[in-house]
Amino acid sequence: MQNFNTTKHQSFYALGISYKKADAKMRGKFSLDAAAKATLLIQAEAEGIEALIVTSTCNRTEIYGFADHPYQLIKLLCENSNGTVEEFQEIAYIYKNNEAVNHIFRVGTGLDSQILGDFEIISQLKLAFNQSKSSGLVNTFLERLVNSVIQASKKIKNETDISTGATSVSFAAVQYIIKNVSNISSKNILLFGTGKIGTNTCENLVKHSKHDKITLINRTAHKAERLAEKLDLVVKDHSDLKLELEKADVVVVATGAQTPTLDKSFLNLKKPLLILDLSIPKNVNENVNEIEGVTLIHLDHLSLITDETLEKRKLHIPKAESIIEEIKAEFFDWTNNRKFAPTIQALKEKFNAIKESELNFQRKKLAYFDEEQAEIISNKIIQKITNHFVNHLKNGDSMDDEIDWINKIFQLDKEKLFV
Repeated sequence: MQNFNTTKHQSFYALGISYKKADAKMRGKFSLDAAAKATLLIQAEAEGIEALIVTSTCNRTEIYGFADHPYQLIKLLCENSNGTVEEFQEIAYIYKNNEAVNHIFRVGTGLDSQILGDFEIISQLKLAFNQSKSSGLVNTFLERLVNSVIQASKKIKNETDISTGATSVSFAAVQYIIKNVSNISSKNILLFGTGKIGTNTCENLVKHSKHDKITLINRTAHKAERLAEKLDLVVKDHSDLKLELEKADVVVVATGAQTPTLDKSFLNLKKPLLILDLSIPKNVNENVNEIEGVTLIHLDHLSLITDETLEKRKLHIPKAESIIEEIKAEFFDWTNNRKFAPTIQALKEKFNAIKESELNFQRKKLAYFDEEQAEIISNKIIQKITNHFVNHLKNGDSMDDEIDWINKIFQLDKEKLFV
């Protein structure tokens, strides 16, 4: 097993909750909005965490980072969300070192997504990484790891068909609407919320419906206006929400709020209404089900959709896993080299010190000392000896023990043995 120790001898963890064990309500408790993530990063730095990244999507909330014990990271999550430690223990997962690396590769490449092949997660991972880097919470290990995951994601997308059809929550939402609403091009569609998921859903809807039948509403008007201009759609003010709900046949809610933004008090219906809530936490109150004619579908229902396209994607899992193993092996090689590199560097410095001591002695002893030739020969000898140590460490079975042995034999400076 790899051991990804830092200068503080901490371990690398991946922990969190996901759709696999946590329902939408529980995922909502542990979800982190932008303000909560920012506060968590500030707290992490204050508490001496060396490096971590935080992701919170509709499917999962996770922390990847270094700690003496995973509770340090669990504490950060629970103190900045509405979830408790007790709830976390019931539904969470914790991975360490190798297993943590395996997990982030599967998450970042869409193999662990609620809908297989969802590549939206990689952009969310990049965003989380950049936020942590801006906060000074990224080390060399984490940067190399995230870049390796991005590399794997790109290669899988380019070399397999696992993402054919842009599989995602937004894709599943549109597929559901097409299959369950007849004559979709003649129906009035209201999109409430124009964030990432709302925008992606809207772009997919445009392909299957008439532009003048899609209306956008967002609390921040300029966001909706930018999207409307791009896609030639109609924008209405947030104050018109109740009126637009009366006109709509289909409503897609993706407001990304921490509390419901739509409940039965908003609805005065004269015809059936399909509501799709694509938010975590839920942004549509369950009480809308009390109104006759309302059908409420949450994103967890959408993830159960398995069509022929999704089944075909499963055939590409082995190829995707092969790509992951290839790039993960390169990453592990890098971590191994990084692990013994300080020892080799300290060993070279030790040999050079011995060399300088001996050359100084010979300079005083020999009247015709060839300085240049002595430097060339001694440097070549040092390089050949250290190359032998490098090759041995690369191919050895117990690197930690052998590094300790080298450090003891040559009495290397311990302060120089960590990067």
